[in-house]
Amino acid sequence: MPSTRLPPIASAPTPAALPTEPQRQLPGSEWPHRELYDGVRKAIRALQFYFDTETVIEGLNATDIFTLNTALGATIEEQVVVTLNKMRPLWDQDERYQSYGFVRQPQTFPDVRLEQERSSGQTQDVVLGIELKGWYILAIEGEPSFRFKVTPAACAPQDLIVVVPWALNNVVAGSPRIFAPYVESARYAAEYKNYYWQHLRTTTADSRIRHPEDAAPYPGKADRISDHPVSDSGGNFGRFARTGIMDAY
Repeated sequence: MPSTRLPPIASAPTPAALPTEPQRQLPGSEWPHRELYDGVRKAIRALQFYFDTETVIEGLNATDIFTLNTALGATIEEQVVVTLNKMRPLWDQDERYQSYGFVRQPQTFPDVRLEQERSSGQTQDVVLGIELKGWYILAIEGEPSFRFKVTPAACAPQDLIVVVPWALNNVVAGSPRIFAPYVESARYAAEYKNYYWQHLRTTTADSRIRHPEDAAPYPGKADRISDHPVSDSGGNFGRFARTGIMDAY
């Protein structure tokens, strides 16, 4: 009599485990500027209550406002730096950093640095940096469209990436009003954008990334600090919001 036993069912292959997700590594309590760092983050979170501008936009169609995103965004970023310097009592309560101030340098990374005022021949002393991005929240994309390609090695543990949402106070006219900023460790953000590119997105393309050699924090204008994907036919590498890192925000 033939056997009625069924053949064994082959078990499904176990999917390869993902590499460990990047973890935030913030400056430790032993860092001499940790209190200042905490104060700066506190000031950034309060920016919306202190921000003021004399910029006024009038006479544009609602559908044309998004065309100002780049130019007006740069103006707002500059005014955010001015506001942070006016908020010194929040981030320098003990007045230990009276010779320091926030300086915007849009051609370098990070584009805002908290540094000491220098006299001729003095070595630059940077305490921390902020990569500052303005985001017009009524833009047609519906999410921040900027790209963040900086390699992790170019980010110090205390550096931040800050996204400042803005809109006009009368929606289609008036002065820019900002909202609660998104604040994240720049090094963690740089590591996460690479992790997403290599392990989280669905693709059959080559997901390898080329990293610049000898990258270090607070580079000069000519230093190479950007990661480059081996394959990126759609030009999407570094699109920060698409990684999902801002979803909870």
